[in-house]
Amino acid sequence: MADASSAANTNNAASTSNAEVQIQIPAGPSKAEAPAPPAGAPSKSSGAKNWRWWLMVSVDVFFLVAGQTSATLLGRYYYHQGGSSKWVSTFVQTAGFPILFLGLFCVPKNPNASGGGGSDTPVAKLVVIYIVLGLVIAADDMMYASGLKYLPVSTYSLICASQLSFNVVFAYVLNSQKLTGLILNAVVLLTLSDALLGANHDETEDISGVSRRNYLMGFVLTLGASGTYSLILCLMQLTFENVIKKHTFTAVLNMQIYTALVATVASIIGLFASGEWRTVRGEMDTFRSGQFSYFMTLLWTAVSWQVTSVGVVGLVFEVSSLFSNVISTVALPIVPLFAVLIFHDKMDGIKVIAMLIAIWGFVSYLMQHYLDDKKARKASASADGGS
Repeated sequence: MADASSAANTNNAASTSNAEVQIQIPAGPSKAEAPAPPAGAPSKSSGAKNWRWWLMVSVDVFFLVAGQTSATLLGRYYYHQGGSSKWVSTFVQTAGFPILFLGLFCVPKNPNASGGGGSDTPVAKLVVIYIVLGLVIAADDMMYASGLKYLPVSTYSLICASQLSFNVVFAYVLNSQKLTGLILNAVVLLTLSDALLGANHDETEDISGVSRRNYLMGFVLTLGASGTYSLILCLMQLTFENVIKKHTFTAVLNMQIYTALVATVASIIGLFASGEWRTVRGEMDTFRSGQFSYFMTLLWTAVSWQVTSVGVVGLVFEVSSLFSNVISTVALPIVPLFAVLIFHDKMDGIKVIAMLIAIWGFVSYLMQHYLDDKKARKASASADGGS
C-alpha cells in the first residue's frame, strides 16, 4: 500500500516490508536498530522515562493504524466517487513527503551520528540508492493504486496481509533471516488466505463495471505490490547495514523523504506521459460529491499516507522495523470492517474464512517474534549476571 516510500516493513521489514507494508511506507533495518518491545524500552532508566517510551510507542501505533486505515478508505472513495486516474492515485501516496521535513527540523542534531550516513558514505552512492529505491516505490504505488481500483477494499486489505509472507522469503535470501516452524506456518496460512480470495470471483459484482478479468488483474497487481513492498524494505535494511551503517532518526527520515521525492517525480512523469493529465479536469467536474470534495479527498489521502509514515518511522526509531511492519499488518483487518459500513462491501463466508486464516497466520508470525525476543532477553540477563 502505499508509501512504500513511506514505509519500509522490514519487517520485513517488512518494510518494512513492507513492507511491510504493504502499504506503501518503508522503514529501516531490523538488525541495526533498537530491539523489539519491551526490550527497546529503557531498561535502567527512571520510571518517568519508561512511561514516556510506552507513550511514544502508543502514539506511533495510533498514527500508523489511523493513517493507513483512512488512506486506504480515502483511496477507494476517490474511485467510488468517479475518479479514474491511477497515476493521480499513485501521486498522492508520496506527494505529502514535505511534511516529513518538520521531523528533520524538530529532531536535535547528534554530533556523534550524522543522519545522512556520515562522511563515510559517498553522496553519489546515496543518490543512486535513493533514485533506484524511489523508482521501485513508484512502481509499487502504481500497482497498489491499480489493485484498489479493481478490488473491493476488504479484499484489497486482506491480500495486502501477504506482505509478511513475502518478507519471510526476501529476508531469508537477502538478510539471512532464519526460518522456523512458526514462520513457515504463517507463510502457508497467509498464502492460503490469498488463494481463497483469488478464487472468489463472484464478488466482482461489488464494483460496478469491473469484469472478472479486471478483478483477477487487480488481485495479481495487489499481490505483486505486497511482494515488491517487502522487497523494498529488505533492500532498505541492506542499505542501512552495509552502506549507511548508522541507525538514527534523521537517517530514517532522509531515506523516506528522498525516495518519496523520486517516486513523486516519477508519478508526475507517468501522469503526463500516459496522457491521463488531460482527464483530470473532467474528473473534477464529474466527481459525484463536487470539486471541493475532489481536492479534499486527494489532500487528505496524501496527508494520511504521511501520518502513516510518521507512525512507521517512529516505531522504527523507538522499537524496530520488524515490529513496525507487524503493526501495519495487524491493522489490515480493521479496513474491511469499515469497508462493509461505508462502501457496503459483501462480507461473505469465503472472505470471513480468509480473514480468520490471515489472522491465524499473523499470530503465528507474532509468536515467533515473541519467542525470539524472550530468548534474547534471557541471554542478555545471563550476560549481565555473569558480569
